[in-house]
Amino acid sequence: MRLLTHNLLASNVKGTTAGFPLKLEVLVKEERSTEFDAAFLLHTLPKLNWSAFRAAAESLGVDKLPSTYPERDELTNEFLRVFHHALLEIEVQEGYLICPETGRRFPVRKGIPNMMLNEDEVD
Repeated sequence: MRLLTHNLLASNVKGTTAGFPLKLEVLVKEERSTEFDAAFLLHTLPKLNWSAFRAAAESLGVDKLPSTYPERDELTNEFLRVFHHALLEIEVQEGYLICPETGRRFPVRKGIPNMMLNEDEVD
């Protein structure tokens, strides 16, 4: 699971009102090079929840991202390379996504998050 996917997921356990962002517990991660595409990155950046993305990136060991959403003059090639690496080149293979409200742990196995709810967790 890449951080691009993580930024789109939320817990929908019955009664949950604050199921985003999911905390990330990483057991196994892999790094794979992908083609750098600045246009894609610039198009994707405004669609992300920056604070959730940055916190997840830190849990993967990426600590060179700015603490606040980058201003236009901060969108340097160096920033885009770090952003690209965090967004697309690090994959969580094994771990958990944890609901910040309920503590419910959703497993990530073989890079695939399982957000299925139990019968008693559905409205």
